Amino acid sequence: MEAALRLVDERGFDKVTVEDISAAADVSPRTFFNYFATKDEALFGDRRSDELGMRERILAADPEMSVLAAILQAMWPLLAGMEAERKNWVRRLHVMKKNPTLVAALMARSERLESDLVLTIAQRAGVRPDSGFPMLAAVVCGAAFRAALIRWAGDPAQERTLIEYVNEAFGMVAAGLTDPTREDGS
Repeated sequence: MEAALRLVDERGFDKVTVEDISAAADVSPRTFFNYFATKDEALFGDRRSDELGMRERILAADPEMSVLAAILQAMWPLLAGMEAERKNWVRRLHVMKKNPTLVAALMARSERLESDLVLTIAQRAGVRPDSGFPMLAAVVCGAAFRAALIRWAGDPAQERTLIEYVNEAFGMVAAGLTDPTREDGS
């Protein structure tokens, strides 16, 4: 993944082949395909790897906990892993910004994950998946995570962790996304 990110960052997505990535990682193309189905998967990783764990953690959370709090708690292992790979995540976001064609592939993957989250939220809340709440909760959680991720990646001083940014974003949502105190004092 590091080799793929580095090469695509340097040359652009369309100018990097699986063979280039394999050579940079000192593996054969056959070995590459043992780990990744496509070139873009080498950039983004296999997000399916934690889907089952997320689902289980959300459903196993304390029943008294809100759906939002259960999702946030279930995300902690994922966020800790991302924090440990901060350099790669910052580069990944930079690569996406420079290569807009990758956004469509990522959106398709995210849509499937969102659909799975809708079903999990519906099960946890005891409502039908098409009742409105599960979809809205999934989309809002995704947006809060994305906003936190962008702020974290854009923090050059690295003063705060991703978990802090995500906790802040989810806290704003949980509070009803009220207007903030104006910074100009008026």
